[in-house]
Amino acid sequence: MTAALRHRGPDEEGFLLSEPRAPGLALGMRRLSIIDLAGGHQPIWNETKDVAVVFNGELYGYRELRERLILCGHRFTTQSDTEVLVHAWEEWGEDALNELRGMFAFALLDLRERYATAPLLFLARDPLGIKPLYYTQTPYGFAFASEVRALLAAGAAPKNLSRDALTSYLLFGSVSEPVTLVEGVFSLPPGHRMLLHVPERRRVPRARQWWDLAVSPAARDTRKPRDLVSAAKKLRPMLEDAVKAHLIADVPVGLFLSSGLDSGAIAALAAKAQAGIQTFTLTFPRTDFDEAKAAGVIAKHCGTKHTEVPLDGRAIVERIDEAISALDQPTMDAVNTYFVSWAARKVGLKVALSGLGGDELFAGYPTFADTPRLSRFIRTSWFVPAVARRLTEPLVAALAGKRGSPDAGSKAAAAWVSPDVLPHPYFFARALFPPGRLEKLIKPRFRPSTVGPDGVTLEPTWLGWLQRAADEARKMEPIGGISWLETRNYMASTLLRDADSVSMAQSLEVRVPLLDTPLAEFVCALPDAARRRPGVHKALLVEAIRDLLPQEILAQRKRTFTLPWEVWLRGSLKKRLETSFANPAPRLAPALRPGGMQGVWNDFLAGKTTWSRPWSLYVLNEWCRRHLAA
Repeated sequence: MTAALRHRGPDEEGFLLSEPRAPGLALGMRRLSIIDLAGGHQPIWNETKDVAVVFNGELYGYRELRERLILCGHRFTTQSDTEVLVHAWEEWGEDALNELRGMFAFALLDLRERYATAPLLFLARDPLGIKPLYYTQTPYGFAFASEVRALLAAGAAPKNLSRDALTSYLLFGSVSEPVTLVEGVFSLPPGHRMLLHVPERRRVPRARQWWDLAVSPAARDTRKPRDLVSAAKKLRPMLEDAVKAHLIADVPVGLFLSSGLDSGAIAALAAKAQAGIQTFTLTFPRTDFDEAKAAGVIAKHCGTKHTEVPLDGRAIVERIDEAISALDQPTMDAVNTYFVSWAARKVGLKVALSGLGGDELFAGYPTFADTPRLSRFIRTSWFVPAVARRLTEPLVAALAGKRGSPDAGSKAAAAWVSPDVLPHPYFFARALFPPGRLEKLIKPRFRPSTVGPDGVTLEPTWLGWLQRAADEARKMEPIGGISWLETRNYMASTLLRDADSVSMAQSLEVRVPLLDTPLAEFVCALPDAARRRPGVHKALLVEAIRDLLPQEILAQRKRTFTLPWEVWLRGSLKKRLETSFANPAPRLAPALRPGGMQGVWNDFLAGKTTWSRPWSLYVLNEWCRRHLAA
């Protein structure tokens, strides 16, 4: 398992094996050394050698937490953030999670008999799901890892395709929490924990929520700002503190700088906190999607040490197989992030800051406008009999298609005909293959989660996860609700998973200051009136940092970082996709309807659908071929 994770931690490995007090337990880890390079070896034990931890991630503010624990009488032997975990557990038990600020997934072993009749193994994941943790129950016991591929490498899970997860992947272009594309392998959801008794081998442990946005300190604050200016004034020091905390490392830290507001804001704040901050931009010379000019304006304004890393289309196409191989779970978006991570390593970085999270928190996506329109559309549909909705489906699709992309019509038609098949209008806005189109590819599965009498989910499903997110969103104001859905869906299941797997494939740690827990809780708790200003994109963020960036950057609309897939799929990648579609992966083929993939490809060639649909099928097919081969 650790050999399969070597790319995540090439610097060293550590094991906890044959511990007499915990028979049948084995823990292993790979380390990418960032903090306390010489002393942060894992597993790390407490003073009495009866509590140990293996840890993936970074704790921000760990130095302050360390001082608090020293005052409580704990003795430290390293300067690492990892050691804070064992002493925090000794001091506060499971409540220690409420003291942590950072991105993390960890496993903590407690051998103290006075606290339990058997050794305890405690697993936990950070609130927003920045770091991953996957698990499976086998006939031989319980196994977990930072990547699904490690479980497959160990033979801990059969290489069977999950039909439930396949439905999720085709709906959204990625596999939704908490399922994976491998049957029987699940993700510990963001903000959840597990507690196991070590001798127990057959009882599947249950994930329990430990972080709840609705009861966060910011949500309970009765004096929270009610207008944009007041909210921005309070947000500014939180942004400064988040960026400063995310710069702490014993190795060089840089920043991926695009032309956008999010990375520009981080660059400006980082340059104030630390002289000589290094920024880099992936450039595509002489193309329409090159961001070099705007990124250069930001870098010059902020005074950073800026590097441009040029990449041409031929080099990208030649490395497509390498990029797909880096994916722990398939997604249609990850190849873009792979090349950004490659560029960071090319300029010699081991840690890079990213502006990920800004669109979710500050309403940067088209979904913030599309979801309310679909909501009104769905409310209208309920007044029309189902038979009439089906008869008028082609008309609805045609009218919606004229106003948007080739796929806007199919989304509107799905919401019109089957308004209750997904738990919130947002999910229609985010759909890749919406219901109606989906049935042409597979026989979809929509299974709600099974919940026990204690309210704990017994059998996790992606639909249950989306339903929970939708239920929470309905308690919020419109912008806040969509922000929460983006955070729980697209960000957690696509962007953060992509950023983790493809960056760690390059042995690069990506940090996301805009998702600093106190900052995210504060923004999510704000009323809509404190988030928006008519005609201003990402108004709250603009107001908070308007003195730090040039007006031309503050005023620009969102520009999506993407590669020219439309051109490549019709040119240099065309034969590759046609060959793949003619030969579906053995584990995938039985789940597909005859001619389904070829039909999507034909629609693309005819201009009836965008590049993302055939590309997502190609990535899925090739991932299954590589990782689920018998």
